[in-house]
Amino acid sequence: MQKNVGGIDRALRILIGIALIAIVFVGPKTPWGWIGVIPLATALIGWCPLYSLLGIKTCKECGSSA
Repeated sequence: MQKNVGGIDRALRILIGIALIAIVFVGPKTPWGWIGVIPLATALIGWCPLYSLLGIKTCKECGSSA
């Protein structure tokens, strides 16, 4: 599993993930906020399965080496 998520992308995913998870506890308190686990997890591991399928890489340091 090669990293394909760059620094800015990771930061945005973390912020969006935390914001979505916060919806579960604050505000409308809807369970849909748990969907925030997905961007948070992909940011923390640095790999997005959808990016792999589409051949997208947003990181500078991810070359062709594994």
